[in-house]
Amino acid sequence: MIIVSTDKNKLDIPFIQNFLKDVYWAAGRTIDEVQTTIDNSFCFGIYLDDKQIGFSRVITDYVVFAYLMDVFIAEEHRGNGYSSILIEAMMTEPELQEVKIWRLATSDAHFLYRKFGFNPLAHPEKLMEKICI
Repeated sequence: MIIVSTDKNKLDIPFIQNFLKDVYWAAGRTIDEVQTTIDNSFCFGIYLDDKQIGFSRVITDYVVFAYLMDVFIAEEHRGNGYSSILIEAMMTEPELQEVKIWRLATSDAHFLYRKFGFNPLAHPEKLMEKICI
């Protein structure tokens, strides 16, 4: 059985860190850094028969803006629609229903996020960033 939970106590932190440390967007993230990101985000775990198979988190003010981050399904569970279940749970989460603007960054999953109404930026010329690496 598949369930999605926002209970941070259920999250398998070593599982999350083990996945994130090797992906392009979070390479090298330590377990302490993963814990800090979880402590400061609205988190979602997806579980198959009570074993965590994926994760995502949202940084938000709950009214104006939300940013999706660290969305993943473990490789051995991909291709079963679990990412769609996870994103659907985020988009329908009652605590996030007042959010006006949702954003995310992806290099390879545009097809997935389009199903949930995400599009290229309407005004990319208005956005700026500062990278401190």
